[in-house]
Amino acid sequence: MIYTAPIHTVRSHFHEAVYSIPQHGTDFCVFSLKALAAPGVSEGAGGGAAEPYAAPMSDSSPGIVDLLGVLAYAELAAFLRLAEDAALLAPTLNDRAALGDVAATEYGHFRVLRDRLASLGVDPEEAMAPFVEAIDDWHAQTRPKDWHEALIKAYVGVGIAGDFYREAARHTTPSISALVDEVLTDESRGEFAVERVRAALDADPRLCGRLALWARRMVGEALSQGQRLAAVRPRLAALLVGEEGENLAEIGRMFARLTEEHGKRMAALGLTPGP
Repeated sequence: MIYTAPIHTVRSHFHEAVYSIPQHGTDFCVFSLKALAAPGVSEGAGGGAAEPYAAPMSDSSPGIVDLLGVLAYAELAAFLRLAEDAALLAPTLNDRAALGDVAATEYGHFRVLRDRLASLGVDPEEAMAPFVEAIDDWHAQTRPKDWHEALIKAYVGVGIAGDFYREAARHTTPSISALVDEVLTDESRGEFAVERVRAALDADPRLCGRLALWARRMVGEALSQGQRLAAVRPRLAALLVGEEGENLAEIGRMFARLTEEHGKRMAALGLTPGP
């Protein structure tokens, strides 16, 4: 089974590379870096290539504003979806309360990002607006059908998306990198999901195959979302590879890190062996 991201048409000053994040067995997910912009290139009027952009990076640079904007909306959307899953899918009141606590944490992260954008003189709504459709579509494509699927989505699907944001933050300023690390901390979500999924697998080992396939789908859909965002926001895409945007070896190392983190999450859930 292969989950592929749709191909987007992008401008000619972008570079293309295709990598796969292997799954255990024969399944894997494919992600096209078609939308990774060459660093140092900005868009001119009318969408054409403009003069190289050589200004030093600051907290209010366009790529950083995009990163904070997409993260802010991702956290707001996560809060809303987790609260909905808690209300509709949690089997017990204790589970409903526990997932509600995770949702409240996500909302706290949203407020931190919203306030940072405002402190930079950026309208938070304008910063988030370009990413609403892609993130909402991702949630629509990955709506869980039951409690166990909701747990996998909260841990694996959101986790792989967070890994991409962390990779982008590595090429920003120290203050922004620290902020991204702060809002992507997921100990409570991880402990909550791992504990309950492992208990469910112990009670019914037949769940393993179905949940493993659902986890693979989460990764495929997250990668598709990443490509879509990269296609429409080249400055955000350029952050993924920083100053080495034309170095395919560096992109390969990035995907190796993503694969490793995904393998750790799957192993923690007990769905696959560790990487």
